[in-house]
Amino acid sequence: MVDGLAQVVGQPQLTAIVNTGDDGDFYGLRVCPDLDICTYTLAGVVDARGWGYRDDGFRCLEGLATYGLETWFGLGDRDLATHVYRTQRMREGAALHTITGELCAHLGVRATVLPMCDEPVRTRISTPEGERTFQEYLVKHGAREQITSLRMEGIDAARPAPGVLQAIAAARRIVIAPSSPVVSIGTILGVPGVREAVAARRADCVAVSPIIGNAPIEGPAHRFLAGAGYPECSARQMARIYADVAGTFVLADADAAVAPELEALGVRPVCTDILMPDRPARARLAERVLEAVGGP
Repeated sequence: MVDGLAQVVGQPQLTAIVNTGDDGDFYGLRVCPDLDICTYTLAGVVDARGWGYRDDGFRCLEGLATYGLETWFGLGDRDLATHVYRTQRMREGAALHTITGELCAHLGVRATVLPMCDEPVRTRISTPEGERTFQEYLVKHGAREQITSLRMEGIDAARPAPGVLQAIAAARRIVIAPSSPVVSIGTILGVPGVREAVAARRADCVAVSPIIGNAPIEGPAHRFLAGAGYPECSARQMARIYADVAGTFVLADADAAVAPELEALGVRPVCTDILMPDRPARARLAERVLEAVGGP
């Protein structure tokens, strides 16, 4: 979605507010997966698999495995340079939003990429087998376990990073990308003050469904929804979750039958093809999404 919007409006007109609840420390380095995916994508260097640096090698991980360390989280050699830089700057006292801006500048990104907050917030997932970090649950254990509960450690003490509330207030349009409304988007909206700021711009805010029928397009959104107390995995449930912040909701043509229920919630439904298999499809959907709230 970020790539599609950048294609349509141009990077200088785009601000991406990014989840940091999935961040973690690996081998003493601070890793911010969502920030890095957004930055690499906008820089045109993201690998075709959708994460990491393009054509990266994994010699360092191979070496760490030789010494008996766990290497289930794939950090490429060039990618590690990003984490070394970030960690070094943090040790020098720089804030996460400052470091993110520096990384974007070095990689030629002209969009503004902001972490949701500078303070550490961590998604903690409880399963019958024990508590997991987000990356442990998703990557190490393959998102196979049932989720019994979730909590966002540190969210109450967090504050929107400098520029976040200002960007929301000044934006011509606000797009909630088709990611998880529980983790990812839900975590961003959970930072004190952010949900209220977006709700104040509800008429200019459009959310995009990550679900077609009763199944997520990708990822274990159904498990996160159930773990957060939402038994139904559907576009209808997404619209309910976002009804206070997004006046318009874009859903798949296949889900057109639920449009009257969305209207009853006070949400304007817009049905279209929401799949993004390639870059032209990303731009096509971004155009449709912006048209749904009056254009870019």
